[in-house]
Amino acid sequence: MDALLAPVAELLGPAWLPVWTLVKIVVIVLPLLIAVAYLTYAERKIIGWMQVRMGPSRVGFFGFSLWGLGQPIADAVKLMTKEIIIPSGSSKFLFLLAPVLAIAPAMAAWAVVPFTDTLVLANVDASLLFVMAITSMGVYGIVLAGWASNSKYAMMGALRSAAQIVSYEIAMGFALVGVLMSSQSLNLVDIVQAQQGGFWQWYWLPLLPMFLVYLIAGVAETNRAPFDVAEGESEIVAGFHIEYSGMAFALFFLAEYANMILIAALTSIMFLGGWLSPIPGCRTASSGWRRR
Repeated sequence: MDALLAPVAELLGPAWLPVWTLVKIVVIVLPLLIAVAYLTYAERKIIGWMQVRMGPSRVGFFGFSLWGLGQPIADAVKLMTKEIIIPSGSSKFLFLLAPVLAIAPAMAAWAVVPFTDTLVLANVDASLLFVMAITSMGVYGIVLAGWASNSKYAMMGALRSAAQIVSYEIAMGFALVGVLMSSQSLNLVDIVQAQQGGFWQWYWLPLLPMFLVYLIAGVAETNRAPFDVAEGESEIVAGFHIEYSGMAFALFFLAEYANMILIAALTSIMFLGGWLSPIPGCRTASSGWRRR
């Protein structure tokens, strides 16, 4: 990304460097938030189809229902304007800090995720290590949310969710050791470039058991069914965020769905060739398909 914006940055001078960094962050985060919003819509429609019901179908734009595509926007507006109720017996500072500790690692990890060989916010040598370290910090927000709520149900949900995240992160970390050994690099760009040569050269085939372990552990870590143990069915509560409302509640779901997209992106980068073409001799670029 720096290479693409270098002419503009040189024209404006070094004083505008923080501004351009902020612009690049917005370019990454804004589509991510939109994708998170409509991922909730897609999940609700798919679950509705599985349960023989409609799902979101009424809220649209400009008087047209448009299959309920306006529902995520309406939900976002509702959550932003809804009152945040803080339990009287809770630790108020830690109660409000917990959602921030959950969403911040989920967003910060995207700083080193490469979209192409040049389109990456921060191309650091140990980007794989950075992703593993920063994503493991999210569990602190979950534990803190359960403890600061001063609620037994929230605490039990936090313990269940934290135990699941920690246990499956170990499996994910060990699954990536094979990728590290095969590519001989901790850099995500180098890992993708080491898979050049077409579909059969991607790491999903030689590292198939590790690919399956990483995929299953990623589903479990993001609390997707059948690993959604954070919600206590017998307790009829949502888990560690049972006491949260408004935007504080929304931040936990933003973190959860952003982690889902991050796991999908990392699975593609580690095992499915990233931006590389499955056809030998071709590669994708920002300008489209082109021959080497």
